Amino acid sequence: MQHEEDQRRELGTFLRSRRGRITPGQVGLPHTGRRRTPGLRREALALLAGISATWYTYLEQGRDIRVSDQVLGALASTLRLDRHEREHLFRLAGHAPAVEAEKAELLAAEVSAVPHLLQPQPAYIIDGTYDVLSCNAAAHDLFPNLTTVADRPANFARWTFLEPAARDVIVDWETEARGLLARLRMLAGRHPGNIRFTRLIDELKTGSPYMRAWWPQYDVQVQRGGRKRLRPPKREVADFAYTAFHVAEKPELTLVIYSEIR
Repeated sequence: MQHEEDQRRELGTFLRSRRGRITPGQVGLPHTGRRRTPGLRREALALLAGISATWYTYLEQGRDIRVSDQVLGALASTLRLDRHEREHLFRLAGHAPAVEAEKAELLAAEVSAVPHLLQPQPAYIIDGTYDVLSCNAAAHDLFPNLTTVADRPANFARWTFLEPAARDVIVDWETEARGLLARLRMLAGRHPGNIRFTRLIDELKTGSPYMRAWWPQYDVQVQRGGRKRLRPPKREVADFAYTAFHVAEKPELTLVIYSEIR
């Protein structure tokens, strides 16, 4: 199936990206001179993980081979993956259920109303592709031009990378944009071959040189709350706390609420 082929290719890309960031010295191997490509050689990684170099090469090439939890665990340890990267590896290898989301979510009226009930705190609900499914007036004020595009829902990833106002509003734009991209990568890994993710990623690559430069680095991150420095339109820079809540029974729908720290 095409989805399975896409997932195997994605697994190979992920493994190559993580192998490329590990130096021989980090795993106790001697430095053997300059290489044209960074990171461990495939043979060295396979040896450290206790698997065949040929078999590991097939895995990076996206061939249709089966891999055990034990081997995935050895690769995760050798590559020094964190908890979220490890989860991503197992999911790409087919050891965790992929969540299908081919169509945009439709919110129940009572769920769609929640951001409006939270006015004047900026609040919105997004799905896994960062489509904005519900947004109150305060959020529209804080994030100007967060609007529909060609009959498609507003999208927070599109706004961050393609809307010029985002660079003014988000003070630490590069840090925040990289974090959003890492979360998008994590979510996209759960939906291999999903056309909504593919279209969004292609659109961002076409429109943003930052997206084209950062996407191959393959950072992954889960969604969480925190703090941001934002510059609301016609105001000075302010600190905001934001909290993310998942909608019951729909874990990829997220309610995000902002509150200014005074």
